Amino acid sequence: MALSLFITLPVFAASTVLGEKVTLVFDHALPNVPGKSMKVQVVEYAPGVSSIPHTHAASAFIYATVLEGAVRSKINDNPEQVYHAGENFFELPGDHHRVSANASDTESARLLAVLVANTNEQNLVINDKE
Repeated sequence: MALSLFITLPVFAASTVLGEKVTLVFDHALPNVPGKSMKVQVVEYAPGVSSIPHTHAASAFIYATVLEGAVRSKINDNPEQVYHAGENFFELPGDHHRVSANASDTESARLLAVLVANTNEQNLVINDKE
């Protein structure tokens, strides 16, 4: 006998910056980890689009999995890597995400980002200054 569990998540507002669309799809305090929350975002990249280099809130741990297409990523001084649909990576608190980009100039890419951070953190992405 199979048991299926369906969870309906509220859809939150989306924001678009330079062709990158970020939609918050889940935001909930972790009941077994006081002071921490989990936020889940879908990040959509149009062909050839990249994010501004950035860091995240000092308390934020990020797990990301590519849902569609391929994403280029460079964290800190590590080599740039390309992750394809089904592959994943993570960022530790304080990591510098130097490159986050669609690896294709013709196809869209999407990734699911799961962030665990202090509940009171309001600014989870800190873009580099030019």
